[in-house]
Amino acid sequence: MNNQISTTDTWIQGIALAILAALFALLVIVLGVYQFSHTDPYIESVLALKGNAQQGEAIFQMNCASCHGIYADGMVGPNLHHVSERKSSVRIINQVISGQTPPMPQFQPSPQEMADLLKYLEAL
Repeated sequence: MNNQISTTDTWIQGIALAILAALFALLVIVLGVYQFSHTDPYIESVLALKGNAQQGEAIFQMNCASCHGIYADGMVGPNLHHVSERKSSVRIINQVISGQTPPMPQFQPSPQEMADLLKYLEAL
């Protein structure tokens, strides 16, 4: 009799745990969809544009090369070769416009300039 109660309790605990896991997964999905649907309009506009790597290189030379080096191989700022393999386009955009890592200054290029800069960084 006690064995039967113990088995029932274990079964109920397993179902409760499965329900909690399903609710957690649903919460993660809902939050992900919410976050994705509320993306920054600036980022959305940048990602909708086709960048030009040559224009991006010119923007890089004027605004970034003094810290990252004329070949983007790092000086004060880090080496940016293969940066698009390490960071998503959204993270790169956020880094550029926010200057999240001191001593990097904030920089707010137009959406087209940012798309060009991304294209250049992808080519490194």
